Amino acid sequence: MAKRVYEVWKGSNKFILGGRLIFGPDAKSLLVTLLLIIAPVVIFCVFVAWHLRHEFSSYNAGYAILVVAIVFTIYVLVLLFLTSARDPGIIPRNAHPPEEEFRYDPSVSIDVGGRQVAANAGGRQTPSLQFPRTKEVIVNGIPVRVKYCDTCMLYRPPRCSHCSICNNCVERFDHHCPWVGQCIGQCNYRYFFLFVSSATLLCIYVFSLSALYIKILMDDYHGTVWKAMKESPASVILMAYCFISLWFVGGLTGFHLYLIGTNQTTYENFRYRADNRINVYNRGCLNNFFEVFCTELKPSRNNFRAFVEEELQRPPPLPTAREIESDELGGDPRSKVEDDLDIGEDLLKISQRRNIEEIDEDIRSRGSNGPPHNTSEVDSALGSDHRAPTIRSDARHSSWGRRSGSWEIAPEVIGNTNVTEGWEGNAIDQKLAIMSRELNVFPSGVKHI
Repeated sequence: MAKRVYEVWKGSNKFILGGRLIFGPDAKSLLVTLLLIIAPVVIFCVFVAWHLRHEFSSYNAGYAILVVAIVFTIYVLVLLFLTSARDPGIIPRNAHPPEEEFRYDPSVSIDVGGRQVAANAGGRQTPSLQFPRTKEVIVNGIPVRVKYCDTCMLYRPPRCSHCSICNNCVERFDHHCPWVGQCIGQCNYRYFFLFVSSATLLCIYVFSLSALYIKILMDDYHGTVWKAMKESPASVILMAYCFISLWFVGGLTGFHLYLIGTNQTTYENFRYRADNRINVYNRGCLNNFFEVFCTELKPSRNNFRAFVEEELQRPPPLPTAREIESDELGGDPRSKVEDDLDIGEDLLKISQRRNIEEIDEDIRSRGSNGPPHNTSEVDSALGSDHRAPTIRSDARHSSWGRRSGSWEIAPEVIGNTNVTEGWEGNAIDQKLAIMSRELNVFPSGVKHI
C-alpha cells in the first residue's frame, strides 16, 4: 500500500490527524505555554473579574470584563495554534543533487598510482570538486549569494536557512521558537507576531484590572495597600506574574516591531549585525509593514497527505573521481586477480617456449660448426605445442654455459629439470641420445617422468 508524504517525512516534525497538523520536534513545550496562559486567566476570572462585576453592575460593565478576558484568551490560543500547527514555509527536499549545476573541467586531473590521470578519462567527465557550493541571484537589482544545502540537496532561496532542530530548510527563516514548538518562517510569522503582541495586551489587561481591584478594596475598607493585598492575595500574585511576563513578551513585541519596520529577520539581525551589510529587502517602513500584514500568504509547498509517487528510473549517475581511479587500477579486485593469474600462466608458457627455442638455436649453431646432423627429428620432438616438455628452473641465471668452446647443459639445471608429459618411450630415448652425442652430454643426465 502506498504511503503518504507525512509517513516518510525526513524532517524531525511530528504530525497528528493524519498529517493535517504539523508540529516541531519539541511540541511538548506547547503544554507549558498553554499552562502559562490559561492558569493566570482562570485565576483572574474567579478571584478578580467575578468580584468586579458587582462594582460595575449599574452599567452592566461587570460582565463585560469577564467576557473580554475569556474571549481575548481564546483569541491568543487560536493564534498560538495557527503558529505552531501549520507549515512554517518548509521547502521540499530534492531526491538528488541538481546535476545541471555541475561544472565540467577537462583539465582537472587526479593522482592514480603516482601518476596523473585526467578526470575525463575514457571519454567520461566527473564533477568532483567542481560542484559550486554557492551561487548568486539578483534581489532588487543587487546580487545576493545563496548557499547549497547538503541535507536538502538544493540551493536555498534568499532569506532561507536550514533549521537544525526541525531538520528542514525554511523560507524566510526567522528563528525556532521553543515556546510554540515550531520554526517561525514565511507562512507563520504573521501569526507569531500577532500571538506575541496579543499576549502582551492580555498581560496588560490582567495587570490593570488586578491593580484596579486593589484600589477598590482600599477605598471600601478605608485602609492601606497592605490591608487591600491581604483581602485579595490573588490580585497581588497576578500583578507580579504579569509584570514579569511583560518583560519577555513585551520586549519581544518591541523587538519584532523593529525587525518588521526594517524588513529583517531575527536570524539576519544576529548573524549579519557586525557585517554592516546593505539590507536589500528594506523597502521603507510602511511598505515593510504592508508586506508582513497585508500581503496574501503563500500556500504551503508540501501536501503532507498526498501519496508518495514512485521515483522514475533515472540514468546512471556520472562517475566520480574514485570510480575513475578504480577503473585505472583494474576495476573489480576479483577480476583483477583472475587477470593476473592468466597473465602469469601466459608468461610461464612463453618462458618455456623460449627455453626450447634457445635449445634448438644452440643445436643449430653447433651443427653449423660440427658434423651434419638431422635437426628435423629435434624439431619434431621439441617444436610441437602439445608435446612440449615443461621445464622448470629454480635458478634464475642462464642454464647454459660455455666450456672449452663446447656447449654443455649445466649440471644444476639438469638436476632441476622435470619432463612431464608427451614423451613416448624408446623413440624419445633414441632422439635424446642423438642430441646427447651432438652436445657431448651423457644421456643418463636427463631424467624421465
